[in-house]
Amino acid sequence: MTATRLAVLGLSGRMGQAILGQLRDFPGVTLSGALASPTSRYLGQDAGEAFGHSTRGAVVVSDPAAAIRGANVAIDFTLPEATPANLAACVATGCPLVIGTTGHSAEVRAEIDAAARRIPVLLAPNMSLGVNLLLKLADLAARALDTDYDIEIYEAHHRHKKDAPSGTALRIGEVVAAARGTTLAESGDFVRHGLTGARRAGTIGFSVMRGGDVVVDHVLTFAGPGERIELTHRAHDRSGFARGALKAATWIVGRHAGLYSMQDVLGLESL
Repeated sequence: MTATRLAVLGLSGRMGQAILGQLRDFPGVTLSGALASPTSRYLGQDAGEAFGHSTRGAVVVSDPAAAIRGANVAIDFTLPEATPANLAACVATGCPLVIGTTGHSAEVRAEIDAAARRIPVLLAPNMSLGVNLLLKLADLAARALDTDYDIEIYEAHHRHKKDAPSGTALRIGEVVAAARGTTLAESGDFVRHGLTGARRAGTIGFSVMRGGDVVVDHVLTFAGPGERIELTHRAHDRSGFARGALKAATWIVGRHAGLYSMQDVLGLESL
């Protein structure tokens, strides 16, 4: 098995720190590089020493090209506007990239697609193994239940999250819309205020909560005649997302160029 030399882009953020904390359970993975913002106080420091972990040998830098030097895979948990530079650095060296950042514009999504024609790219709005299983269950349920069952997607995050609905909630919406032969653009219902009238059949409703230190909750509801089915995922902390990202990083090393998802990692794409 190929040894995994990992660069973490966005090391000082919540997910970067969670990944660093989970490395002890992935003995085949070595931290080879670490990226932080140009204003980070950790620049020039050893990543492990800076954050109180046993991992040693990777210096925190602000240049993506320097961060991935020596890596054979990178995980990106920076900001949407940083993705193009991270992609360019990875394409230049042929380094596979796992992207967990959400909130990309259509232009950046096009850049991700273009990069995936040259290197392996895994894009997932949520790295949790449980959430990605929920996506498969959502697909199965939406195919089995007709429009007599109204679909609602609820999500909750901490007060600091900047985009809404979450990338995961939108992905759930895309999955159930496709399963019913439509698109989220056609059937998504994101705004309810005032005298809205009766619900239009086939719509996919969204509700969002932001507050406190909530890690993340997602609830998919199929509300039908006389019954309600709910698929729920609640994260107790960020370790599940970090473990999923590390699993994705070890999986993508050695793959052909292409755009992959966590469904591929779990072997669920063909089910």
